[in-house]
Amino acid sequence: MTGSKQTPPAPQPTGLTVHSKSRVLEVGFDDGANFSLPFELLRVYSPSAEVRGHGQGQEVLQLGKREVALTALEPVGNYAVQPSFSDGHNTGLFSWAYLYQLGARQEQMWQDYLERLHAAGFAGDSGRDTGAALPKAPAAGQGCGHKH
Repeated sequence: MTGSKQTPPAPQPTGLTVHSKSRVLEVGFDDGANFSLPFELLRVYSPSAEVRGHGQGQEVLQLGKREVALTALEPVGNYAVQPSFSDGHNTGLFSWAYLYQLGARQEQMWQDYLERLHAAGFAGDSGRDTGAALPKAPAAGQGCGHKH
């Protein structure tokens, strides 16, 4: 058929290696690309509703994930893996295409994450520390917190 455009197949993984001490998932692809994805990056960009929300603008900023570990990595068919993290999160399905995207855009996505932490009021990268929490809003019935 002339004039039809076919999308080339997405790169397929050739290897997955979990490096627990350095907290990195190493992923190799059949196009020669190799990526070292920190567990923290995987956790804060998990393709789950808990992280992404249920629509545009509903993303939830993930805090305190600097020390997160990968406790399991299960295959999902021939198209994805499902990691389990030490904080109990295990609902994200990471397709091969998404892992490739995380690797290819890792620097940009990391910078975006740090900027979102800063915009939320965290100095430096302190929002990555275990126990980090967003400032609490005034309790209901207490108004803006000022004495009037």
